[in-house]
Amino acid sequence: MVRFGYVAIPLELGDKGKTSGTVTYKNYEKMQNADEKMNKLKAVTLKNLDNLGNAINYNIENEIHFYRITSALIPLVTHPNVGYWGHREIFKKNFQYIGRLIEKSNMRVDTHPDQFNVINSTNEEVVKNTVINLMEHVNLFEDLNYDKGMMVIHVGGAAGGKEEGLQRFIDNLKSYPESIKERLIIENDDKIYNSLDVLKLCSEINAPMVLDVHHYMCNNCGEDLSEVVAGCFATYKGKKVIPKIHFSSPKDGECDRKHADYINVDDFISFLKVAKGIETDDKEIEFDIMIEAKKKDIAMFKLIDDIKSFKPEYLWIDKTTLRV
Repeated sequence: MVRFGYVAIPLELGDKGKTSGTVTYKNYEKMQNADEKMNKLKAVTLKNLDNLGNAINYNIENEIHFYRITSALIPLVTHPNVGYWGHREIFKKNFQYIGRLIEKSNMRVDTHPDQFNVINSTNEEVVKNTVINLMEHVNLFEDLNYDKGMMVIHVGGAAGGKEEGLQRFIDNLKSYPESIKERLIIENDDKIYNSLDVLKLCSEINAPMVLDVHHYMCNNCGEDLSEVVAGCFATYKGKKVIPKIHFSSPKDGECDRKHADYINVDDFISFLKVAKGIETDDKEIEFDIMIEAKKKDIAMFKLIDDIKSFKPEYLWIDKTTLRV
């Protein structure tokens, strides 16, 4: 069984689906007094949370069971000159409402902290700031009362070479709170750390891996995709969530790292055939797949329509769930 999901903003909702309204620090500093600053932060956050509720309800109405929440939900909360400004208490009921929607619909939600969060950095300040930023994601899941929340992160840089980079990740992670470590999913990237590197790291730190198929195509050492998928799935044994995959299509050319607006259905069906051949302890293959196309939910539903046209024999359980 495969459940399809999309990233952050349901384009079908227009402005009512935008969950990442911002307040720049430059504009924040221009405000006349503390009340004006606080009122602006509260207004933008309220709109973001209202729109997140809209997005979750949209997902429920359209039988979408997998969704990535934006990392920009709360403005300036991790800025060194602003920091925590009380949003958890102020918007407690809003978080609880959204959390109940997620729970009742059995939806899977996760986050993908921005790439300036680098656990294996050689800069101690970056490592410390990464803890602060990742704790905000932990806080979000706690405020939603959602204990299955996971956050995807890349390995990071390779100062001193990949082996040193991997070891530095392991060493730095030891000082991180358990509440962060237990929620991490590690993703292969498109330039430095390939799927084999990430599988090795995940084995060392007992964390699950998310396989980004696009990144695999751009950055691999000739390893067989089916073996990588099997390895990825195996990292979820004993975990509280099922395996997840990221899928996007290159914008221009086979190895273009930029994401296209939509998904190439032939490539996607080829991947499904690979995944279907993986042997697991379960009777049925089960994983979630995040569609990382620029057109987000629109691209996801177009892909589903394309699959139905190309493979009418495939069995659909609901609008976004496929039995392979």
